[in-house]
Amino acid sequence: MTFTSLLKPIGAALLLGATAISPAFAADSVLEDILSNGKLKVGTTGDWNPMTMKDPATNKYEGYDIDVMTELAKDLEVELEFVPTDWKTLVNGVVAGKYHMTGSASISAGRAKAAGYSTSYFSLATVPLTLAKNADKFTDWADLDKPEVTVAATLGTTQEQQVKDFFPNAEHKIIEAPARDFQEVLAGRADAHITSNVEAYKLVEQYPQLMVVPVQQPRARTPIAMLLPQDDQVWINYVNTWVQLKKERGFFDELGKKWQLSN
Repeated sequence: MTFTSLLKPIGAALLLGATAISPAFAADSVLEDILSNGKLKVGTTGDWNPMTMKDPATNKYEGYDIDVMTELAKDLEVELEFVPTDWKTLVNGVVAGKYHMTGSASISAGRAKAAGYSTSYFSLATVPLTLAKNADKFTDWADLDKPEVTVAATLGTTQEQQVKDFFPNAEHKIIEAPARDFQEVLAGRADAHITSNVEAYKLVEQYPQLMVVPVQQPRARTPIAMLLPQDDQVWINYVNTWVQLKKERGFFDELGKKWQLSN
């Protein structure tokens, strides 16, 4: 039995089970909409290396997330459509039905108030970055938590709140997409910014003038997952089934190696 043929009965069973309890609930499921219309719509920001990156010249996306969503659409046997979004409207897009789900997003209590999550398949942590010329000035978290230091974060990301929690004594600079916090550091308008460890080392490769502050420990280790409509348990169950099967078969491990992610 193929993976696709296995998933289709699972999806059908979920729909039938939900119908037995509440016909309207099954009829309103995103899963039914996807299968009926033959299209999976995924919200993605295109600005998180190596997870989701948009080439402005071609308007095409690539990255770990993009590969995950491509595989999901393939197993559903539907077309895949990426819907551009940004961090501050990521959750709202799911709630408003602009897309059926998002790519990877950090799990947070705030987001969970409005949207559902899939099972997690990867985790990350937060680290600070600064200019390499500041190597002697910033060596740990405490060096950044000072009134004369400006630390940047991007609006709508989990780092927006973290920068306030981690550095209560510093000045905070919250940047709205499509601008990014690291650009403030490169331009000298901020002393440092914080981001996920998976992005941090990609930024250092791309911009050698940046460095990861050699903190003793990263902070806020956080699982990541896909954002889904909160009240659509049929769709959540299907995605969770898919994630579990892919985990067991090594899909996420292989993808992590491809994109050089480290847990």
